[in-house]
Amino acid sequence: MSYILKEVTSSVDKKLFIDFPKKLYSENKFWVCPLDSDIENVFSPIKNKKFEGGEAVRWIVLDRKNTVVGRIAAFYNQQQASIEKQPTGGCGFFESIDSQEVANMLFDAAKDWLGQKGMEAMDGPINFGNRDSWWGLLVDGFEKTPLYANSYNFPYYQKLFETYGWRNYFNQYTYLREIKSGLLSSSVYDKVKRLENDSNYTFRHIEKSDYHRVADDVRTIYNKAWARFSGVNPLSKEQADELFASLRQIIDPKLIYFAYYDDEPIAFFINIPDLNRIIGKFGGRLNFVNKLRLLWCLRRKKSDRIFGMTFGVVPQFQGKGVESGLICCMEKEIDKGSFRSYKSMELAWIGDFNPVMMRMVESYVGAVRHKMHTTYRYFFDSDKPFERCPRLGVLKG
Repeated sequence: MSYILKEVTSSVDKKLFIDFPKKLYSENKFWVCPLDSDIENVFSPIKNKKFEGGEAVRWIVLDRKNTVVGRIAAFYNQQQASIEKQPTGGCGFFESIDSQEVANMLFDAAKDWLGQKGMEAMDGPINFGNRDSWWGLLVDGFEKTPLYANSYNFPYYQKLFETYGWRNYFNQYTYLREIKSGLLSSSVYDKVKRLENDSNYTFRHIEKSDYHRVADDVRTIYNKAWARFSGVNPLSKEQADELFASLRQIIDPKLIYFAYYDDEPIAFFINIPDLNRIIGKFGGRLNFVNKLRLLWCLRRKKSDRIFGMTFGVVPQFQGKGVESGLICCMEKEIDKGSFRSYKSMELAWIGDFNPVMMRMVESYVGAVRHKMHTTYRYFFDSDKPFERCPRLGVLKG
């Protein structure tokens, strides 16, 4: 055999798994080296709660010189798998030289292992965790640097996936918006003006004094906006608190906006400085010195790109201009000079199964499509009829 498949079991194997992309992309000027700890935390049963009712395994492929030429991880969580029509696991963190033989070895390993665990299909490349990180294969936008914890790969990966038999389950778009005011239509500004003249509505960015309530407001809006959709679980208080705690060190208060109606939270627009503008020279290491470098760069606003993490509006206020009200509130800060260090904003993970969100981002935020990732699905029974991800809009019960 030209290649050998090896399960990752030792500390040496783990290092080979982590370091392989650093060599693979060493000559690529667009790839940004992710933090080693961000990858390792995915495979830590202590850090990753998906292990509660789930498992994960990793492999590397070696050539005759014992050089790593590919890697992959496979994983499943019983609760997540049961949401689908057939039990569905996942694979991710796929990297490979341009070799269909290597890719097939990796995909076969994931398929066989997941089949032994009772799965009937797999999605990939995805994350063993939240969808906002390491999800989807980049298929358009190769000459643009990725956002923090967003996937980047070579163009030939698409051929490796599709030749094996993976099929497009859904696409995810990343949108781009310049940091300047006046990008929306006059009709949008007129609608926002009417809302601003209604004393029931309030639009504002957070202050440090608000930190104690931000997580609760996010949870309230999220659970009203998304949790009634089929396949979407409510956000618990613990999850919301953990999310905010993880962001607290990197928050710029003027990048997080809320809308209120009669003092009740109805919408949010959460942005952070894009860490990939800073960590690229860290070589994946977040040691003490690099932590200080990161904090120093954030405090001095060394990141020139904003990462639009999430946008949410509760259903009864959608289509009323609330989305644009949040953007206009941000534009007022732009006019004040609060955003001098930022040049652009990218909003990631807008699925093509969510046309309402796509239309909102394009029409009411003023952003344009910038990159595209594809999430593939592979049925272990090739005779099973394939269906793309259903559009959002079908409510539970």
